[in-house]
Amino acid sequence: MPAPGPTPSTARPPRPLRPRGTAAPPPPAPAPRGAAFARSLRRNLTAHGFLIGAVVCFALFSWYPMVREFFLAFQRTESGRATWVGLDNFSTVLNDPAFWQAWRNTLLFTVLALLLGFVVPFVVAIVINEFRHGQGYLRLLVYLPVMLPPVASVLLFKYLYDPGYGLLNEVFAFLRLPEQEWLQDPGLSMLSVVIASTWMNMGGATLIYLAALQGIPGELYEAAELDGAGLLRRIWHVTVPQTRLILSLMLLLQIIATMQVFVEPFLLTGGAGPEGSTTTVVYLIYQYAFNFNDYGAAAALGLLLLVLLSGFSAVYVRLSRAEDA
Repeated sequence: MPAPGPTPSTARPPRPLRPRGTAAPPPPAPAPRGAAFARSLRRNLTAHGFLIGAVVCFALFSWYPMVREFFLAFQRTESGRATWVGLDNFSTVLNDPAFWQAWRNTLLFTVLALLLGFVVPFVVAIVINEFRHGQGYLRLLVYLPVMLPPVASVLLFKYLYDPGYGLLNEVFAFLRLPEQEWLQDPGLSMLSVVIASTWMNMGGATLIYLAALQGIPGELYEAAELDGAGLLRRIWHVTVPQTRLILSLMLLLQIIATMQVFVEPFLLTGGAGPEGSTTTVVYLIYQYAFNFNDYGAAAALGLLLLVLLSGFSAVYVRLSRAEDA
């Protein structure tokens, strides 16, 4: 029986024979480079449009102010005319007694914010991670203060801190403890601002820590339990090493954020606070620019802060690359 031939749908047409001695036809000429680029641009017009919009926004609202600040730091503006003064603005800033006080207050706020705002979200994330049910509601509850407008949160804490009818002093009176002037006492004003700032901003950090904790293999905790490790030892020998990189990144981010604090002391204590106890570097920049109309000194102080924070940003970028690798 003869073998079945190919079906009409699969049979290939015979290849035409080229006469011997004739040259092969030249390959088709490549399309012009401009035409290929135009086709690619048409295909990605929407993507390029979004990219151009983002670049324009960054150029107008981020890059241009940074470049403008650099030039303003070496200029003095009077009657709308700018003149070059060299390093005079830096000399003015460095010889201002409020300069060193602002840096001390900023460093104090950073240290207190790290003790509370860095440790408390991590502990809260560990507690939430131990729950087997209701984690979604707990995450919403923790993140709720972040969704509130800062002014509303500040008004809430102003009510809590009020020396006359504040809730904290009512609790102290019920417990037979001496009442405190939370925002009027120079020794308590910065701590009060840190507590308010921690409550307002801890939600995002808590969710990041919680996501990192849920990525730790459960076998590590089971092995630690078999070795007789308690809760604290499991946290120290399993949780912390497994989240070391994310803890380092969050630490750097929090240092950068806390050294730029402005909203909380400005709204709670008016900025300076009692005896200048809550005057921060960014608030001093605000005073130079809008209270003293000295834009050159404000730009010079902002440039000094930019240089300092650039070092922390470089470390953050290096750690981010190590995490990606």
